[in-house]
Amino acid sequence: MRGWLFGLILAMALLSSAAPAKPEEFYRADAIVTGTDMRQRPWGMAQCLREVLVKVSGDPRLKDDPRVAEIAARADRFVASFDYVDMMAGIPKKDDQGSYDRPHRLTVRFDPAKIDGILAELGETPWHGERPVVVPVLLVHGPKPPSYVLSAEISAGEEQRGAFANAASEFGMKIRLPSEAELAAWGISAEHFPYPKSPPREQKPGEAPQEAIVVGTLDWNEALPGWIGSWRTRWRGADHAWSIEGVNYDAAFRDIVRGIVLLASGRGAPD
Repeated sequence: MRGWLFGLILAMALLSSAAPAKPEEFYRADAIVTGTDMRQRPWGMAQCLREVLVKVSGDPRLKDDPRVAEIAARADRFVASFDYVDMMAGIPKKDDQGSYDRPHRLTVRFDPAKIDGILAELGETPWHGERPVVVPVLLVHGPKPPSYVLSAEISAGEEQRGAFANAASEFGMKIRLPSEAELAAWGISAEHFPYPKSPPREQKPGEAPQEAIVVGTLDWNEALPGWIGSWRTRWRGADHAWSIEGVNYDAAFRDIVRGIVLLASGRGAPD
């Protein structure tokens, strides 16, 4: 499996351009909160600050860093602006509380200079390098047959496509799901996973991958209950394998993107 995997990664690395860096997007994050008052605003801003520190630095480990927990408790000090969107807009209010208990999307925009200052205090720096597009090639064994390879079109993967894109955005990354035509050209299907038909194009020395290909399986386990994910990729000439189990597929997709972020930013390895 290793030989074809490495070859596939090298072949696909040049097929699309890397996700363009838009620094202003990295300093913004969303959180779902109740109402627009102070009951959950501090909590929401704290969650947004954690996400922003990860996106700007390219270090997913900051999210659970005890030092960040202390800083997040005063997240409002680093905010440039924020606003709310009623998640139930257009739905008639059913009680006297009106919007008091309605879910809202809190969007927080942080001051870039202050965020960069926090990172400096933590011994980190902003990640200014190119961010590769994450391309998952995944065989999914769900609760009900048949199994399928997640693609850009397959109807069974509609919710998973959205979840994957959301997971990537939490890290300031983008994804590209292969089309059915691409999978067919590579000879990859649920019955023949994985096996490419054509030989790969070799990567030139010093060429940086513009796509990060992750090949793996996502299996539903009723006994856990939850999904079991196993992933493989190659980065800078080294192969990496990691896994996760007992999670929903949102968490599984975050685990994939988290691994690529660690590698691409140079902060570490997922395995």
